[in-house]
Amino acid sequence: MSNQNPMNTQANTQGNNQGAASTPELTVIGADTRIKGEMFFEKSARILGHFEGKITAQGEVQIGNGANCNAAVEAEQIIVDGSVQGPLFARDRLTLTKNAQVQGDLTAGTLVVSEGASFVGHCNVGPRAQEMTGQPTQNQTNTAPISTEPKANISTQLDLTPPWAQESSSSVA
Repeated sequence: MSNQNPMNTQANTQGNNQGAASTPELTVIGADTRIKGEMFFEKSARILGHFEGKITAQGEVQIGNGANCNAAVEAEQIIVDGSVQGPLFARDRLTLTKNAQVQGDLTAGTLVVSEGASFVGHCNVGPRAQEMTGQPTQNQTNTAPISTEPKANISTQLDLTPPWAQESSSSVA
């Protein structure tokens, strides 16, 4: 028996819809797999095992429940249902499910966060998020490298002191 049968059925039904919004092919990295390096997918990928490095995809990247990625991930859409340590860059939509555990900066056109998801990092969302973080827009290239370094034009030193506390400290002589 193979775990790939449900995937093949899904790929075959989607494959008949040329030009459809969903991608017809899906590469699966199994739960018993450990990979270190860089992976590029012309279509979509589902990560169920352990990966360390960089993932770039033209379609969707799914980080499955139980998966652990210590990686920079760039794709059209990203769905996180497992654990990711590293920056995530979704040109379209980034979804964090209730099981998601993310530690790293997020950049996405649209962000969906389910109740129960865990996220630690900086978040840049919206149509201008790519411009503001220095990432190339979709018109420039779809395979631009992701920088794991903080962006110089984003201030990481935020004054989170509430206004009432700032006023009282400035009025004390």
